[in-house]
Amino acid sequence: MTVLTDSQDRTDVLNRLRRAEGQIRGIHRMVEEGESCLKIGQQFAAVRKALDSTYLRMTVCFVEQELQTRIQPDAAQKADLDLMLKDMETLLARMG
Repeated sequence: MTVLTDSQDRTDVLNRLRRAEGQIRGIHRMVEEGESCLKIGQQFAAVRKALDSTYLRMTVCFVEQELQTRIQPDAAQKADLDLMLKDMETLLARMG
């Protein structure tokens, strides 16, 4: 089973989740206070995008971690791998 072992990546994912959690609390408050459905819908869209982005980031971190474990790249290969993964993350983000 793969787990997110890199502490910086784990911190990034947790921070993104905390922001989304705050946005959800904001939506909850908006519903309680009787805000318009349009404003609430806009916030739902923002939370969905934030969660999709977080899921994508976590997935790329897992892929990177697994590739590094399996291929043990040298410094030059590591730079190439990092660039490839960044490009992959950009491409996947545009698919959503």
